[in-house]
Amino acid sequence: MSPLLHGSKTDAPRLDRLQPPAAMPGGEVELSGTGLQARGGALPSVMVGDTPASLALSRPGRAVIRIPEGAISGDVVLAPGEGPKLASMSNALGLRVAVPMAENLHPVANPAVDADGTVYATVSGGRGESVPVSIYSIARDFQVRPFVRDVLNATGLAFGPDGYLYVSSRAEGTVYRISPEGAVATYAEGMGVATGIAFDRDGNLYVGDREGTIFKVGPDRGPAAGAASGASPTSGIGGKEVFVYATLEPSIAAYHLAFNDEGTLFVTGPTTSSNQAVHAIDRDGHTSVYYQGLGRAQGIALDVDGNLYVAASLEGQRGIVRITPQREASLAVSGNNLVGLAFLEDGCAVLATRDALYHVALDIEGRKLV
Repeated sequence: MSPLLHGSKTDAPRLDRLQPPAAMPGGEVELSGTGLQARGGALPSVMVGDTPASLALSRPGRAVIRIPEGAISGDVVLAPGEGPKLASMSNALGLRVAVPMAENLHPVANPAVDADGTVYATVSGGRGESVPVSIYSIARDFQVRPFVRDVLNATGLAFGPDGYLYVSSRAEGTVYRISPEGAVATYAEGMGVATGIAFDRDGNLYVGDREGTIFKVGPDRGPAAGAASGASPTSGIGGKEVFVYATLEPSIAAYHLAFNDEGTLFVTGPTTSSNQAVHAIDRDGHTSVYYQGLGRAQGIALDVDGNLYVAASLEGQRGIVRITPQREASLAVSGNNLVGLAFLEDGCAVLATRDALYHVALDIEGRKLV
């Protein structure tokens, strides 16, 4: 074999593993292998595709790289000393890098995706702050268009079984129903500090009140179908009955809700604790801790295999945490300031930060939401 092939020289670094497999600009990725340390007083050089990256840590068997702005998905390679040299470059490992999709937004929860793949995200604003556009739509070609105005502090988004978009207002305690043309109508009121929302398979709407209540709103006149055992309606709103489905510790930011195929409702809500839990609520409204050990857990989504994805930190690393049905957690995407995510039909995902959306290929099939 020619000594000029990548990794063929004995002094060439070797990369065995890259974790996590995807990252946002500014995120950190750990490399495992051999020969990854500084040599002759010079740190190794790292490339992500055609873009130089910086090292946050360099040890013989471990290196941590920061993903630079402008990087795109490609191969990660490492070379000792200053500047890559073909004869001493490492083997390559592929990394998925998220790219900007829409900016100048203010999501505080998951984006929503309609049946055509159009993404919807909020400009939520500070509490009580009115903004010119409350919700934007982002097409498949990343074209951003105003969709809804005059919803104060738009917070949680979800599509209902009717194909309409629903949005909560944490300032008003109201959930609004929005037609495909952007017409806004009140759907439910009196939801406290209404944040995360989700629909079950029967068309019931669940609303997280940041003060510690999960409300269940029936879709039709009369008692809500499948109400929690022993529950009684707290009020009637436009013919819909509202139940207190479960109670949790108050959140300092927002509740985030998502269902699995068995009808279990998963809930997160950041508190002041650095050892936060994902809660699971069964069909009878009984609450249990599904997983504990996250920092500032926020938006959640599930894939078709029952894996749960949470915007949170795990062991000090911020990003999207994947929790398997066996309750094993690992970082799936590295990134900062994440508040939520949504899966697209093509195996890609939309990641929401505090002021933007990013697009990344993950080869994950998301669970259908309704």
